[in-house]
Amino acid sequence: MDTRNVQSGADAGHGISVNEAFRVWLRVACLSFGGPAGQIAVMHRILVEEKKWISEGRFLHALNYCMLLPGPERSSLRTYVGWLMHRTAGGLMAGGLFILPGIIAIMALSYIYAAFGNVSFVEALFFGLKAAVLAVVVEAVVRVGKRALKNRIMIALAAIAFVAIFFFAVPFPIIIIAAGLIGYIGRQTGPSGICSGRSRSWRQQRRDRQHARRRVPDHIKPDTGRAIRVGALWLALWLVPVVALLAALGQANVFSQIALFFSKMALVTFGGAYAVLAYVAQQAVEHYHWLKPHDMLDGLGMAETTPGPLIMVLQFVGFMAAYRDPSGLSPMLAATLGGLLATWVTFTPCFLWIFVGAPYIERLRGQHRPCRRARRDHCRRRRRDPQPLDLVRAAHAVPRDRTGARLPAELRHAGADQRRHSSARAVGRSRNRDLPLQARHAHSAGGELRRSWALRLVGVI
Repeated sequence: MDTRNVQSGADAGHGISVNEAFRVWLRVACLSFGGPAGQIAVMHRILVEEKKWISEGRFLHALNYCMLLPGPERSSLRTYVGWLMHRTAGGLMAGGLFILPGIIAIMALSYIYAAFGNVSFVEALFFGLKAAVLAVVVEAVVRVGKRALKNRIMIALAAIAFVAIFFFAVPFPIIIIAAGLIGYIGRQTGPSGICSGRSRSWRQQRRDRQHARRRVPDHIKPDTGRAIRVGALWLALWLVPVVALLAALGQANVFSQIALFFSKMALVTFGGAYAVLAYVAQQAVEHYHWLKPHDMLDGLGMAETTPGPLIMVLQFVGFMAAYRDPSGLSPMLAATLGGLLATWVTFTPCFLWIFVGAPYIERLRGQHRPCRRARRDHCRRRRRDPQPLDLVRAAHAVPRDRTGARLPAELRHAGADQRRHSSARAVGRSRNRDLPLQARHAHSAGGELRRSWALRLVGVI
């Protein structure tokens, strides 16, 4: 690993040292109580609003990718941002620090639970700490909601999604797919509705421009050879221990069962821990007989009251499974190995998805059609400047060999009377005549731009 590039903040253009990043990531990890929404909101408040390490658009872009991945999206999101800032070492540091407090806390509570059978007094201490952090989490959730939900339609969709998942137990992947289809349809139908929203403040726009002007580091650029090497490395780190345990101990051994079962869970954990915990509880209690029903409830209580993702309950399941079937080892030693093994095969795939897929996801960031964005902004009727400058640039960039049959959606939205009027005015136009930028109001400016663009596309001007 190239530590010289890791330690240099100037290499990525942000000037943030690894030591400072370590302190901030540790702080975020210690405040990571509650569910996914609260933990993501805390990250947004610290990374975007306080430290300004990453723009809001880039944060949401990374979050959209991580939400589609199996496993805890909070861990993947931290790994993504850490990788952006300080390469692979930054991703390992950010993702590792996110689960480290939870590993320590769950392991300590598991020792107490195995020795005494009750951890209620310790859980009470964590519950008090969780209540103290609740105010920070609620404030951060409200802030993220205000920024992400930009109009009434988006607010209504968020409310419908909440009702569906909370009251009707609709699977989370179905909600994600439905939201994606609604967003795609709304983007294609026109500038109103989902595509519109509140205008962003000039401070946010300036911040995004500053982030966009930074030099793109080499590690962010997609490289197929690098992706193959990184994928092979992380696949080996994930699957070699599983295959080795199966070959050495056999499938009936408890450690082989832990490695194989939780590797499967790492691939199907979409939508957070709640989407898969019912299946884990059923298998651990009824099929493998690792736990008793009340043990699973106690493990959920530990994970709920300690920092880190709720999926850390899998560490407790692996701990108790090996504790009750030590396979010739000391019960506490076997339990420790079982808990760490469950954690390893659960979280290692998160680093695989990020280090392999993130460069390609970064390439997609910002690849929006400027004409569509200009049309959307123009139709909001809220811009002080009546001239959609992005549409002007897009009109100048249209190739002259484009035919009228391939007119984009912007021209199709122009009325029929405007198209006839533009054809009637075609004769006598100068080839190098500038686009008419001056107009009395935004609507007439948009009409003139559409007429000029139509003439350029058909090759008249």
